[in-house]
Amino acid sequence: MHSFTTGQVRATLKDRDAWWTVLLVDPVATPVVRRVARYRWVTPNRITFAAFLLGLAAAAAFWQATWGALALGALLFHLSFVLDCMDGKVARLRGNGSAFGAWLDFIGDRIKDLTCTAGLFGGQWAATGDDRWLTLGALVLFVNMFRYLNGAQMTKVRADMREKMAAARRAAGLSQDGELRWVEETMDQIPAGAVPAGVADINGDFRARYGRFIGLRNALRRYRIRPHLVSGIEFQMFVFIVGPLTNQVAIVTLVTGALLLVFEAGLIYKLWLSTRSFERQMATLRESVTVG
Repeated sequence: MHSFTTGQVRATLKDRDAWWTVLLVDPVATPVVRRVARYRWVTPNRITFAAFLLGLAAAAAFWQATWGALALGALLFHLSFVLDCMDGKVARLRGNGSAFGAWLDFIGDRIKDLTCTAGLFGGQWAATGDDRWLTLGALVLFVNMFRYLNGAQMTKVRADMREKMAAARRAAGLSQDGELRWVEETMDQIPAGAVPAGVADINGDFRARYGRFIGLRNALRRYRIRPHLVSGIEFQMFVFIVGPLTNQVAIVTLVTGALLLVFEAGLIYKLWLSTRSFERQMATLRESVTVG
């Protein structure tokens, strides 16, 4: 049995995370991880499976449609999310994360999202006969699908830009390293103006237009909070926890869904500015190679 310190567990926390996770989950998950990680039988995959089972139990509670059942479902969903945040921490703490574990975590979360959506909105439809609940459930599924597809495609586009610019910089003799680093990866506090030499920067246009946002980003960064304040995590927590607890599922879903789409639109706009800057820099690099 190997004991871990609080500092070791805190070292497994993500550099940036959703404010819900940072403020409401990590303070609970960190001391629990420190205590349970010493037991070898408490594996990341078993934690993932326990989180999945709690998610199914939350869906079953949501289906009952009474306020007491909704409150129970909200509690179970939150506990499921706490466990979902613990499996990765245990894996990083022990250094025994696996590709299968990552797959299991992803698939389990998607099934949990689907069943909890069916339980919450299907239960309200079964209790009231109001078809608008089915429409609202479909909206939740659409928003979840969009944010996952959008996030995955953005990651792919950024990776493609990184690879192409790294190759162009090597061809221009500006770098001998195989991996390119963005300025955001080298600095905790990003300035509104100049950036360090030796790294690539494709977000200068965004910072030039929205310097005040950079100040907010830097302030949040000190507390590990990412500036995407209404992300998929906040959307789910409000839909499956705040809505049921306040007995205002419909209005909470509509408001947070709209806010999520606004933030996603902001990310798309930022990516568009980044691609424009990327193309200009690539043209300059190609020209330097041709002249050279």
